[in-house]
Amino acid sequence: MIGFIGGGNMAEALVKGMISQGMKDIFVSEPRADRRGYLQQVYDVKTTESNKEVVYLCNIIILAIKPQDMSTVLSEIADVITDEKTVVSIAAGITLSYLHSRLKTKRVVRVMPNAPAIVQEGISVISLSEGLLEEDVLTLREIFISVGKVLVMPERDMDVITAISGSGPAFIALFIESMINNGVRFGLDKDAATELAVQTLVGTAKLINTGMPPERLIEMVASPGGTTAAGLNIFNERDLTNIVREALQAAKNRAEELGVEY
Repeated sequence: MIGFIGGGNMAEALVKGMISQGMKDIFVSEPRADRRGYLQQVYDVKTTESNKEVVYLCNIIILAIKPQDMSTVLSEIADVITDEKTVVSIAAGITLSYLHSRLKTKRVVRVMPNAPAIVQEGISVISLSEGLLEEDVLTLREIFISVGKVLVMPERDMDVITAISGSGPAFIALFIESMINNGVRFGLDKDAATELAVQTLVGTAKLINTGMPPERLIEMVASPGGTTAAGLNIFNERDLTNIVREALQAAKNRAEELGVEY
C-alpha cells in the first residue's frame, strides 16, 4: 500500500494520476475533515487523520507536506518507521541527509515534482539514497510517471532543479499574466487575450518539444525589421537573460537556505 502524509494539491495530483494508471491501495492522512471527505468522495481512497496509521499500513510513505512542517511530522512518525519502509519527501529543501538523520530507514528518496502534475503534464526529478531496492525505484517511477515525465538525477543538482522546474511554473505564469493584462490594456477583452496568450504558450512549448532549439524558433519568427524584432529589442535592452538568471539564482539560494534550516 502507498501512503501519503498530507492531502493537499500535490498529493491529490499524484492520487489522481495513480488511479488513472490503475494503481490502487492508496491511503492518505490529512488533518482537515473536509479535505478527507473530498478525497474519499472524489477518488475513493481510504483516509485518516492519523499519520502513524499510514506509516503502519504502508510500505511507501510520501511526505506531501510543507518544509516547515517536516520536523514535527518526522518526530511524530520516527518511532514507527522501520528499515522496511521507503520514505519519499516532496518538500523543497529537505535533504536526504536530513531524512537519514531523523529516521531509522536507509530507504529515503527526495523528489521535486511541479505544479503541472495537476494536469498530468508535470516533470518530477528523483534523487535516490543508496539503500533503495530496485523494486522501490520501479514503483516510484510508476507513481511519478502517472503525472508526467520523470528524471533521476543526483541530489547535488536539486537546488537548481527546484528553481527551474519547481518555481518555473510561477515565473512562466507571471509572463503569461503580463501578456494577458497588456492585451486588455491595448483593447482586447480578457477572454480573447487569455486564449491568445495561453495557446501561444502551449503551441510554442509543443514546437520546442519536437526538438527545435529555442534560438531557431526565435530566428524563424523574428524577421529583420519586423514586429517581433521590435519587441525582442526591448527585451534585449532590458537584459531579459540577466533578469531570468537573477530570479533563478534567488530561487536556488532560497532552496539552499531551506536545506540548511531543516
